[in-house]
Formats: sequence, structure tokens, C-alpha cells
Amino acid sequence: MEDKKLAVADVATDKPSFSRRDFVSTALGASLMAMVPPGVRSGAWAAGSDAPEKKEVRIGFIPLTDCASVVMASVMKFDEKYGIKIIPTKEASWASVRDKLVNGELDCAHVLYGLIYGVQLGVGGPKKDMANLMTLNTNGQAITLSDQMKDKGAIDGPSLAKLIAKKEREYTFAQTFPTGTHAMWLYYWLAAQGINPLKDVKTITVPPPQMVANMRVGNMDGYCVGEPWNNRAIMDNIGFTATTTQDIWTDHPEKILGTTAEWVQKNPNTARAVVAAILDAGKWIDASIANKQKTAEVIAQKSYVNTDTEVIVARMLGRYQNGLGKSWDDKNCMKFFNDGTVNYPYLSDGMWFMTQHKRWGLLKDHPKYLEVAKQVNRIDIYKQGAAAAGVALPKSDMRSSKLIDGVVWDGKDPAKYADGFKVKA
Repeated sequence: MEDKKLAVADVATDKPSFSRRDFVSTALGASLMAMVPPGVRSGAWAAGSDAPEKKEVRIGFIPLTDCASVVMASVMKFDEKYGIKIIPTKEASWASVRDKLVNGELDCAHVLYGLIYGVQLGVGGPKKDMANLMTLNTNGQAITLSDQMKDKGAIDGPSLAKLIAKKEREYTFAQTFPTGTHAMWLYYWLAAQGINPLKDVKTITVPPPQMVANMRVGNMDGYCVGEPWNNRAIMDNIGFTATTTQDIWTDHPEKILGTTAEWVQKNPNTARAVVAAILDAGKWIDASIANKQKTAEVIAQKSYVNTDTEVIVARMLGRYQNGLGKSWDDKNCMKFFNDGTVNYPYLSDGMWFMTQHKRWGLLKDHPKYLEVAKQVNRIDIYKQGAAAAGVALPKSDMRSSKLIDGVVWDGKDPAKYADGFKVKA
């Protein structure tokens, strides 16, 4: 069937559609709205000085499962409670998202955490003061290897390292944006196996929806991307999951709601209204299996991710199979709310991406880690939005995690952390 094929041509279009919030059929739309608590549907944002400066908010997204809370905030009209109308606009690549944010064509975007910090510091492109309003999701990405790698005996990190060490040929791996999350997960995982991602293999940049098509024609041996494009590779019999990103860093931050510092300055009330609406949407998605199923049905549509519902829903529910015969239920699957722990813009999360940019030579010098993170991660706006949505706050702006290589990141000494890796640029 045609709809089971990756429609690269459709993905590549850069034209926003203003009817996307209305694409759901009458029946599906009615059933969705019936699932929204009446208090949410009938609420209203404060008037007067609290009123949003902009009523319509254009939010860019890339066709990935983790755009779900942005889309559902619009489709299910969580936005109306806070006096705004979210208009999701599908974009072709992360570079396009970056450019449209910087030039003001988009108000906000579902965007890679590291991309925002890259723009803030002028890494590999335009330099502009940026803002992170909230984390949209944790976990739920993966590294896929091609079936040809399986045939060579490379099915996990250690066996991949053995294969690459033979130097039979140059192996190519794809990520989605040089400063983004997928590049950093890929590099971190390879380095944990003793593989230098800058010296031992070739890395290329490919937009997420085009990963499967490019692997099918042999353009790469492996890639790191968000769902559903890892599960799609398995279902199309061209690749398998070597590792999930939650196995690299459990509960890692992933996409964020990014914008420019200028936009927040001009539209502070709108910013907190967007945060509140997306918090409501994330809370609703995570509330039940039925809600996740409905979400998958919505975002699978052509206007959004443009794939089969079943490709999305399995991993959204944590029901994993790796394409090598292993199946498991992953309690650390993609989460959009998780009692509010997902969404807080921890300063240590932002700082981590800067440590990795320094590790891999994207930054020549150590930035002022904490200072930059305090500037970019707009905890003030998030707290206001969380208060409006009735979401609890954590006790600290920092958090601690142990990653796949056993190294603990807690944000306390970022320069020492960045310089302490054996494998680096």
C-alpha cells in the first residue's frame, strides 16, 4: 500500500497548512473532545494585563512522534483555555526550523535541545539569543543499524566496535543536525564503545523523515533519530535497533519548545499560555493507553508524521521489539509529562549539551556554562505556565544522572566533565 511507504516528497514541502488543526474527521474530533475534562474545555485565561499579546501562535515541528504534545494542544483545543490558537506548521528539516525561528517566520518550534544552544553560541550558523521555554519529552529515540551490518555480525556496541576496528571500509552514520540531540546520542554511544565518531567513521546529516529512504538505498550503515523512523526501518525490513537512547541516558531531555529571546520579551503572556497549553496536552497524552492510542491516530495523519498508526503506537506505549527477535516492555519509553518531571527546563540539561559541543570541537573554548543556561532556559516563564496548568515544580534547577559509560553528570563542574572524556575531538 502506498501509505506504508515513506513519502519523502510530502515531507520535503515547506508550505504551512492553516487547516491542520481541523484535519481530524468529525467523528474522531468529537471522540477526542469527549475525552477532555469539561473543566479544561471551559476554562479561560485571565483577561487584562495577563492577556496573551498574540492570539495565533505558529509552532514549527518536524514529523516525529515527539511533536505530539504540540499537535494535541492544537487539535484538542487545550490552547483555547489560555486564550491562544496554536497553528502547527510542518517543516522539512532542522535547518529550516532554525532559520525560520531566527528570522521570525515561526513564533516557536518543537526543536532539538542542542540546536537552540548552538544558535545561542553561534556554532555552525547564525548567532542569536534564544530561549527554551520547556522540555517537550524525554526518552524515545534510538540508534538503528542496517541489516547489512547484522550480516557482518555487528548487532550491538561491542560487536560494532570489532567490525569497525577491522577497517575493511569506511562506515557511515547519520544524525539529524550537527549540534542536536541525535548527533550527541550517536557520538556518546559510539565513544562509549571506544569508537571515535569524528575519526573512526564518517558522519552525515539527514532530516529525520528521510532516514529510512536513505538507509534503503545504502547511504548509511546506521543512524540516530527519533521515532517512528527506527521502528519504520524494522517494519520495512531494512534495519534493527542497536540501542535506545534511554539506555544511553535514562530520562534524557529530548525536544524542547524553542524560540528567540526577543520573541519572549515581546510576548511573555503568550509564552506562558503556550507552556500551559502544552503541559495540559502532555498530561492528557500520558494519562492513559487510550489517550496514547488516540494521539498516535492523530499524528499518523499526512498533515503530521505521515506514516501508519501501528508504527507509532507500539513504541509510544513502550512495547519494543528490536528487529533481531527480542521484545520487551520499556518503562523508560517516551514520556510527555510524567507528573511534570519531563517538562522542567533544568539548567543542568542545557549545560550538558554545551559540554558535548566542547567535547567534540564544536566549541573551541569553554563557555560560561551556568550563565548561558540561565539565559536560555526560561525557568521564570515555565514556572508561570506551570502555575496556570496546576503542575508541580521540582526542588532544584539541577538534576543528576549516570550515563551508559558510568559517568555521572550533575552540572557541578562542567568544564572538568567536558575535558574528562577519553574519546573526544
